[in-house]
Amino acid sequence: MKTKKIKIVLLSLFLAVGSILSAQETVKIGIIGLDTSHSIAFTKFLNADGQKEKHKKYQIVAAYPHGSRTIKSSYDRIPGYIEQVEALGVEVVSSIEELLKKVDCVMLETNDGNMHLEQAYEVFKSGKRMFIDKPLGASLAQSLAIFELAKQYNMPVFSASSLRFVEQTLKLRNGEFGKIYGVDCYSPHRPEPTHPDFGWYGIHGVEMLFTVMGTGCVSVNRMAADSTDVVVGKWDDGRIGTFRAIQQGRSIYGGTAITEKGAVPVGSYEGYGGLLDEILNFFDTGISPIPDNETIEIFTFMEASNQSMKKGGKIITMEETYKKGMKDAKKLIKKLK
Repeated sequence: MKTKKIKIVLLSLFLAVGSILSAQETVKIGIIGLDTSHSIAFTKFLNADGQKEKHKKYQIVAAYPHGSRTIKSSYDRIPGYIEQVEALGVEVVSSIEELLKKVDCVMLETNDGNMHLEQAYEVFKSGKRMFIDKPLGASLAQSLAIFELAKQYNMPVFSASSLRFVEQTLKLRNGEFGKIYGVDCYSPHRPEPTHPDFGWYGIHGVEMLFTVMGTGCVSVNRMAADSTDVVVGKWDDGRIGTFRAIQQGRSIYGGTAITEKGAVPVGSYEGYGGLLDEILNFFDTGISPIPDNETIEIFTFMEASNQSMKKGGKIITMEETYKKGMKDAKKLIKKLK
């Protein structure tokens, strides 16, 4: 009975915070990580002249710049990006602790997914709502650990690629072309030694695949070559979905869905506008537009594909991959605390 009362009190506080954010004149947003172009894109959307009417109550007011200290392509950007956000009225602070005192919500933009768990932990303890840019974590275990901490602190969390919110892709997800029989998606795959395969960049195409197919993948196998990798997933209803990770040639995003109405293209990259709208709505409501289990399946799929590659293309079950990831996630949480 006591536990039930505590849950009711926490839910009431959660709803109250949502009402406050919806009603207040300005929602103050903080950014963690100025080592990605996403930070600049979002700041321009919300702080630059010509701001859209629907964005006017939101303002990025502070930023903590770090950020990867090991990935050169990321940390080299930080000085220039500091200058750009300061020109747009953003205060650059020296710690996450200082940032959290100045903001209502957080965009965790650090390019290095290995840093997300530790940084997200600080935000969870503050009770601030947070969007975590892709990848949620560099690995399945890190991603599961973040979701576990979110539960422990009763805080919602939202993470996604901008490719999820492309208009054409959402039409497929919402059933405008009828039943989906299978999907083949592709996107660039740029390996980064500090991240498991696909976690750094290939995640875009994997997220497109799951946006259209939905959850229910039960097994995965992968064929790898120098120019491209192809991952095949089997869903519990017998459908097949594939992801082609492109390592050579043009950087293109897209795919084909086999539907009741025939072969239909999956949408290509359209910028960050759709994702930003979802982030701001999440800040207002505290409700993620993506079920947690779908995000977890995406990371399980990527990890299973890595295991398949190591074993010469062997079929790997999602269940065994998830169980191993959860064991590792619990160890990460114990170490963090």
